[in-house]
Amino acid sequence: MSPEIWSVSDFVAVLNQTLEYAYPTVLVSGELANFRVSKNRWVYFDLKDDDASLRCFGTVYQLPGPLEDGMMLTVRAQPRLHPLYGFSLNTQAIQVSGEGSLKRAADLLAAKLDAEGLFAPERKRLLPYPPSRIGLITSGESAAYADFNKILNARWGGLVIEHADVQVQGEAAIPQIVQAIERFNAMARPPEVLVLTRGGGSADDLAAFSAEPVVRAVAASRIPTLVAIGHEIDTSLAELAADQRASTPSNAAELLVPDRRHILDQLATYRQDFARLITQRYAVERQTLDNVMADARAAVQDLLGRASDRLTADQRLLAALSPQTALQRGFAIVRQDGKVVHRLKQVTPGTAEVEFADGRVAVTIKENHG
Repeated sequence: MSPEIWSVSDFVAVLNQTLEYAYPTVLVSGELANFRVSKNRWVYFDLKDDDASLRCFGTVYQLPGPLEDGMMLTVRAQPRLHPLYGFSLNTQAIQVSGEGSLKRAADLLAAKLDAEGLFAPERKRLLPYPPSRIGLITSGESAAYADFNKILNARWGGLVIEHADVQVQGEAAIPQIVQAIERFNAMARPPEVLVLTRGGGSADDLAAFSAEPVVRAVAASRIPTLVAIGHEIDTSLAELAADQRASTPSNAAELLVPDRRHILDQLATYRQDFARLITQRYAVERQTLDNVMADARAAVQDLLGRASDRLTADQRLLAALSPQTALQRGFAIVRQDGKVVHRLKQVTPGTAEVEFADGRVAVTIKENHG
């Protein structure tokens, strides 16, 4: 039996159907070669190892950042046989892999974003301290999630934490993190601060936090951002773009809120200081009042003394000018018709009254020889 003869088009169609059924998607890892971008949209490159090479095709929107030949990539793609251009892998996602390649990719992207000003210190904003509402972006099953909440509640408590449960490594991490940042920013009442965090890990594990979409989303957030990745050797690009970075998830909680025990100790100290100041102030004011009262008493005593002296002098003057005093000295007062007689010419014949110091006597005046 002779073999079936295919037309070229039929063979390409059947092979693509077979590939789509047998290998709808594949993950291929290899070294990047012949990388180029066409019309700022299409991406062409080869993946190779020591024994083979595969042609790859995709779009710039799938790139994790700037790439260059020699980097190690892991590509998720659909195997396809093009009618004109032959076999290729149509990429769906591109990830840099391998510590050296990741470092180089991060360096290239860092230089690009730094030139755009995304890491500039003047872009950094102060975080609210303490915030009342926090947007937390991390895996809900991670130790980072547990550590952050534990330290936050132990130090302060009473905060509203809105959690976006995302993957923090692997291919799905990048779009999930970007979507979480955008979702928080689109809220009518957004959180006061966004916290993007995870624990430590290898360079491959942490690659999502240096991916260009994530870094740009952090930089573009209108909500102040705090990025805390649990590693100390290298700094991810998302940390450089954030308003503030923390060394660990626990450190992020420490930066956001004070320790209430410390605040209570401070309040107790302030209370003691205030009580001491009140006591001191009371003593000073009491002494001042005592001095004022003493001065007032002295002034009143002096006023009363001078008034008493004036009264005594007036009493002496009145006593000296009193008719009774004159009578005591041997003088007498003559009255006629009820009126005091001051001169002889006022005296008329008739009765008169003469007052002495020890009494009065009636007299009869027969004639006035004045």
